[in-house]
Amino acid sequence: MAASPHSPNTPFRRLRGQHSPAEFAALVRRAAREIGETVSCDARYIGRVESGEIRCPNYAYERVFLHMFPGRTLADLGFSPRETVRGRLAQREQATPFCDFAHHPHPTGLPAPSRSKESDVLRRAFMAGGSATVAAATLGLTLLGDTRRLPSRAGESEAAAVEDAVRQIRLLDDRHGADALYRRAAEPLRTAYALLDAGATRQSTEDRLHAGAGELAISVGWLAHDSGRFDDARSHYAEALATARVSGDAGLEAHAFSNMAFLARDCGRPRESVRAAQAGRRAARSLGSPRLLSLLALREAGGWAGLSDRKACEEALTRAHTEFARGEAGADPEWMSFFGEAELESLESRCWAALGEHARAARHARRAADLQDPHFARNVALYTAELADNLAHAGAPDEAAWAGGRVLELLEEVQSTRIQSMLAATARTLVPHQRSPRVGAFLTRHTRTEA
Repeated sequence: MAASPHSPNTPFRRLRGQHSPAEFAALVRRAAREIGETVSCDARYIGRVESGEIRCPNYAYERVFLHMFPGRTLADLGFSPRETVRGRLAQREQATPFCDFAHHPHPTGLPAPSRSKESDVLRRAFMAGGSATVAAATLGLTLLGDTRRLPSRAGESEAAAVEDAVRQIRLLDDRHGADALYRRAAEPLRTAYALLDAGATRQSTEDRLHAGAGELAISVGWLAHDSGRFDDARSHYAEALATARVSGDAGLEAHAFSNMAFLARDCGRPRESVRAAQAGRRAARSLGSPRLLSLLALREAGGWAGLSDRKACEEALTRAHTEFARGEAGADPEWMSFFGEAELESLESRCWAALGEHARAARHARRAADLQDPHFARNVALYTAELADNLAHAGAPDEAAWAGGRVLELLEEVQSTRIQSMLAATARTLVPHQRSPRVGAFLTRHTRTEA
């Protein structure tokens, strides 16, 4: 693979031992509770630490890690001295150093815009629309994008490369949205399936390749989905489902059906959404992950809402909350690190919006935006866009205009056709209220941004 822009944190990786990233993240959260700290640690955060992207933790994480590993220093854990990694933003604002994302509350109650941690060069490349440049510089996908360099038989390093590509795509999508990543990410997907065709040196490696290639297909499908390429997304999700069926991977099958249900809802096929969610639930029954069952119930609820079946929607929402309340489990898939209380609130908000109860939907969307960890920049923008649209339909144009303005700020770092389309729809809803100074200012700013 191409050299990473960061040096891997191998001491920290050794401390994780045999735990999966999700299991280790759960241990970090448990240790935080023991000392009265609150951290939003998940598998992706652990991946960012181990890749070297987070060169030192913020102060909350520092206290948690030193509590977990008494007698060790930050240097022992593989981190750099804090004074060596201060970024320009931190120096300017005297905020938490260039390490982990700082959590500064926004005066309005919504999270402040997330700040990515790549260099100024990468930031400029991304904002200039250089998707291939930023992807090549940060994804480390050279090996997976060049079929001429493939071995005759895939080994552990190739399986690890596929798995790493999945993680890196998800990390960048969380921070920037899908538009700048989709076409670049399709290259490693083709190579992953070429590796499967070549065969592996051992069965355990082939199993990893099947799982990795399937998850990569879903990740690339999601990038297509979020950037409005619905036909491409459908094809990638179907490819992942076929891979799951061939390899007998129930977890991958449930993941594919979950995304297919989501896509069907967005394409205006609610009955297909219900059926896909139910198929995912059947695949997930034996996996031991209440959170996965909760997500699939929410997907089903969204389908029922699209069919205007309020009773069935409420029953599915009840199941979702019941499963969610059972808490996290060791069997929770790594890809579900995005699914917390904020996502649950957002998905429920969409149900009420589909049923025409926009004031109720706005309450859930506001809670989703309030709860979301700022490092999921794309999701913060999405939830705030949902809030703006629901406020506009609920007869609160000034509040909707304010929320829409927040989305415009967030879209300076996030490129998502889906969010842009939602905001454009909100702007159209607000046109009759353009005499309001706040609404007029938002509409002018939105028009300027689109131009």
